[in-house]
Amino acid sequence: MNLLSDFDPWLRPYQELITKRAEAAQQKELELTGERGLVNFANGHLYFGLHKIKSGWLFREWAPNATSVYLIGEFTNWQEHPDYALIPIGQGIWQIELKSPHIEPGTLYRLSIHWPGGHGHRIPSYAKRVIQDPLTYICNAQFWSPPTYTWKNSAPSQPLTAPLIYEAHVGMSSEEPRIANFTHFRQNILPHIAQAGYNTIQLMAIQEHPYYGSFGYHVSNFFAVSSRFGTPEELKALVDEAHGLGLRVIMDLVHSHSVKNENEGLGLFDGTPYQYFHGNERRNHQAWDSLCFDYGKNQVLHFLLSNLKFWIEEYHFDGFRFDGVTSMLYYDHGLSRDFTDYPLYFDHTQDEDALTYLYLANKLIHEINPAALTVAEEMSGYPGVAAPLENQGLGFDYRLAMGIPDYWIKIIKEKPDESWNIGNIFYELVNKRSEERVISYCESHDQALVGDKTLIFRLIDKDMYWHMDKASQNHLVDRGLALHKMIRLITLSTAGGGYLNFMGNEFGHPEWIDFPRAGNGWSYTYARRQWNLAHNPFLRYHYLLDFDRAMIQLASQYQILASTGASSLYEDESSQVLIYMRGDLIFAFNFNPTQSFFNYTFPLNIQGAWAILLNSDSKLYGGSNRIDESVQHICRPLEPTKTQSYLQLYLPSRTALVLHKTS
Repeated sequence: MNLLSDFDPWLRPYQELITKRAEAAQQKELELTGERGLVNFANGHLYFGLHKIKSGWLFREWAPNATSVYLIGEFTNWQEHPDYALIPIGQGIWQIELKSPHIEPGTLYRLSIHWPGGHGHRIPSYAKRVIQDPLTYICNAQFWSPPTYTWKNSAPSQPLTAPLIYEAHVGMSSEEPRIANFTHFRQNILPHIAQAGYNTIQLMAIQEHPYYGSFGYHVSNFFAVSSRFGTPEELKALVDEAHGLGLRVIMDLVHSHSVKNENEGLGLFDGTPYQYFHGNERRNHQAWDSLCFDYGKNQVLHFLLSNLKFWIEEYHFDGFRFDGVTSMLYYDHGLSRDFTDYPLYFDHTQDEDALTYLYLANKLIHEINPAALTVAEEMSGYPGVAAPLENQGLGFDYRLAMGIPDYWIKIIKEKPDESWNIGNIFYELVNKRSEERVISYCESHDQALVGDKTLIFRLIDKDMYWHMDKASQNHLVDRGLALHKMIRLITLSTAGGGYLNFMGNEFGHPEWIDFPRAGNGWSYTYARRQWNLAHNPFLRYHYLLDFDRAMIQLASQYQILASTGASSLYEDESSQVLIYMRGDLIFAFNFNPTQSFFNYTFPLNIQGAWAILLNSDSKLYGGSNRIDESVQHICRPLEPTKTQSYLQLYLPSRTALVLHKTS
């Protein structure tokens, strides 16, 4: 068995601690499961919550501090009634069996919980259907018992070697200023994603959250589908149809924290602050205004692990993007350090319980579905996050390369084009831990939130409002389109395993994302996607969409991301030319803003004819069309020694080329 220090010698002083952490996770698994195994342990959703049985309904809840618990709802006129009092059955568990036909499907309900010195209304912790009144915003659980959904399409059964991820938010997927639903997304956006060539959809904001403007990251009800977007069956239909199109669907999962709301969420559920969360100074996440789970409690592990199994088995999700992993790993949530030295990962300020949970989570997910995909949103560089469990890693398949979009923002903001250092660009794009695979991206939803700018808006800014029509001539627009294509292509083609794009950025969606809130007059103007821009033949947006489709198709056809990492062939700092190989393809970038190079010569020890597969300067993609793509480029020995082979190319300014060998 290879250990993490076998991949990274700098970890040798810490290998003993790494081993202890892995052994602690294994010991916790044994403590939790005994001989049952994780898959049989993670069944809380089959025991707790509301279940339809032959005689009616059976309901159970865990509330160890409660002195009495009642079901209240439309059937009791929202008053406590002795017929709906739950009975304690031990270990803090309360139960009631309801006979039909007292309560019909669709009926609203919640819990009325009493504890020493207090009382409150709560939504059950395992509620699978929660709806929010559109006028009062009051949330309630709902009795939900539709016919069993019949799945038509099977999920992919083989592990994905090169994920091309389309990050999407159902609610803002409509062009109209409103909240879109699952059916709209299934009918209108799924075909767009499939046609664009992506193989994986990452759905945001699926778990129920009371405040729409939280982007889905302040979750209140972990087992409930966000009712804003439709019913559970409509989500299943979306996932089902995605599978029919050959697409995998992963969920943007929030297990790193929980909303503070008490009536809707788990805060003070049974009157105690420590039932699910830390009860001390670690309870509140000051940066996020939310509550932090106590991963050291077995009941919390049971709840969260059951939640993973529920989404996989009930909705056929193909995996998860775990939000906020860095926040989970450190007592300070990673906010007070820059992670420039290895001791910062092993100074005992790490949450050992969170490490154990993530280990168990990845083991469970891959035991349920060996083809599942797990991605960690982790920016500290903690060693082993995306290393296999057998190597004493945490078992994620991929880590998000969160430094790459920050790097692009930095050089666009701080450096003029002629000062871009192509050697530094290449290093930043390929730099990663040797034992890990990463998902690279130049922008996600994070880079588009209000107060920030999308990549295209950083490049063009206000000129986008006036000069994106084809009849207009504008230097900033030409520059922006050229660099947008080049940045996306170089980010994808150097990626350490996978690539991600946020919905609409493939065609340079203008402006930012801003959800309805008091500060913007509760407007949906910026919480939607203007798809018409990409399909208007008089505007330039479709050039970016067409290039993105060609780029993604190229990546799929030639399995670029499944091949060995990019290998530099030539770096010319003075000319700002970068040339490298990935698989059997040559990628040539001229970032020079003004200079084009005729017969640009560089060494290549693969003789034969090379042809252009993709040209960012093509008129098909809004370029200046300066290259004759029919020309074959011959790699051959040149004078004076004839011992070294060379390839010669015409490299126009701000142009990227991809070539393959034809003979």
